[in-house]
Amino acid sequence: MIFEDFEKIFHRAAERKGGKRELEMILSIPRTDTELRAIPDHRWLSAFTKKVFQSGMNWQVVRNKWPGFEEVFWAFDIEKMCLIPPEMWEEKARNPDIIRHLGKVMTIADNAQMIKRAEREFGSFSNMVADWPSDDIIGLWRYLKTKGKRLGGNTGPYTLRLLGKDTFILSSDVESYLRAYKIIDGGKDTQKSLKAAQQAFTYWQQQCGRPLCQISQVIAFSSGDNRV
Repeated sequence: MIFEDFEKIFHRAAERKGGKRELEMILSIPRTDTELRAIPDHRWLSAFTKKVFQSGMNWQVVRNKWPGFEEVFWAFDIEKMCLIPPEMWEEKARNPDIIRHLGKVMTIADNAQMIKRAEREFGSFSNMVADWPSDDIIGLWRYLKTKGKRLGGNTGPYTLRLLGKDTFILSSDVESYLRAYKIIDGGKDTQKSLKAAQQAFTYWQQQCGRPLCQISQVIAFSSGDNRV
């Protein structure tokens, strides 16, 4: 498969964003592996939970309620979350200080268990994330989807990006580009499409040396309705 030269993509994005300097200023910088390892595991659970609740809901409503979530769920302490009995989860899901949605509240228990298992195997969930290779970032997405709860689609990848793990995102603009250049066809979440996207991003990363998140953003900025 032949991929477009990344320099051409970057030049097109720069033209749409007012110049190379202006484009560079809006690109994300991922955390280093050392910085990722320093993230306490309970912050991952908090971030996953927030993204789960934001899915299909007004994001600002979730943000406004978030202090209540942190208090009701004891700052998402992993050990405590793993010890809560079923009847207490139901009680917490009725608390007016949070958004009352039992199905989404129950993802906290499942995702706490996922994080706990990673902690036993890797020393911490953050260690696992930091060590995950960039040429198989879709493998990390698959881990979150299969081992966790409601972390498929873009929920898992957006959470990784939020906490600083270098990852590309299959946003609507990125997906449109990949389809326009015949890199993917069919469903974007199929293994065939994901592997093709990974192959393309690995190629571009080897070509330009940039982090995946910046490559992803440049591709999105090079097309779609996001001109200056």
